[in-house]
Amino acid sequence: MRNPAQRSLGAALALGLLGTLVLSACAPDKSDLEHYVAEVNERPGSGIDPIPTLEPHEPFLYPGHTRSPFDSSVIAQPDLAVAEGEPGDAEIDPDRPREFLESFPLDSLRMVGSLEQDEVRYALVRTPDRGIQRVTVGNYMGENHGRIVEITATRVKLVEVVPDAFGGYVERENSVALAD
Repeated sequence: MRNPAQRSLGAALALGLLGTLVLSACAPDKSDLEHYVAEVNERPGSGIDPIPTLEPHEPFLYPGHTRSPFDSSVIAQPDLAVAEGEPGDAEIDPDRPREFLESFPLDSLRMVGSLEQDEVRYALVRTPDRGIQRVTVGNYMGENHGRIVEITATRVKLVEVVPDAFGGYVERENSVALAD
């Protein structure tokens, strides 16, 4: 009598031989594929179509447009002047200490209210970090040296000093409206 290890080895060997026999019986006949490949290889090669000839491009000349698009003498200075000055003559004070609200972009600040105390009107401005700051006329806010010139019940008006395209600075009016 055989032990169980010999029986399982014999069963595994028999199962392996049976699997090999089944797989060898399922092998397809490849003679038709080999015949087709030989037929395709015997066909004569076809020629390549010639490169199509292109008609030369005729540029369209717009009537009355004779100046070069790269001529910088035709660039007009933008009219960004406010009542106090002309483009290019605004100045910034580099020695002035920056205020807290000047570290935020103006479009990230929101006016959330106003109050009046001792005949001085204050605006309440919310910062992006959800803090509330109290400002009055003469304070600065925004990244472009925005000096507050007027506070109403619905908006804070200010004058910013921004660089122009010609190396100088111009003043520009802007405002922050009361948030909904």
